[in-house]
Amino acid sequence: MSVKMTLSALPKTWILDLDGTLVAHNGYKLYGRDVWLDGAREFLLSIPESDMIVFLTSRDVSCAAQTEGFLRESGIRWDHILYGAPYGERILINDDKPSGLCMAHAVGRQRDSIWNVRYETDADL
Repeated sequence: MSVKMTLSALPKTWILDLDGTLVAHNGYKLYGRDVWLDGAREFLLSIPESDMIVFLTSRDVSCAAQTEGFLRESGIRWDHILYGAPYGERILINDDKPSGLCMAHAVGRQRDSIWNVRYETDADL
């Protein structure tokens, strides 16, 4: 199933999981390095420079050098990486703007699936 979001032209904060969402689950352990899921790298490269990118991962901080080296080699920018996240659900709660603009979006994906998330910007939002 494909997901398409229509978003405002305002700068955004993208909060993204790594393993099973952007890269193969435990690929860094199984293959000795991370492996992009089809379409995930291209999606990240499409995010405007004005937006913030935050990666979440259950990986221990001892994996930071390997993880960040892979991202740099792939030309991926980020603002923050939070290591050691619990294995349970990730919950996003935010308030909507008085104009009615929805300020919280969540997308659940099947682990290790082809990247099927798209977005478009609507300047009228």
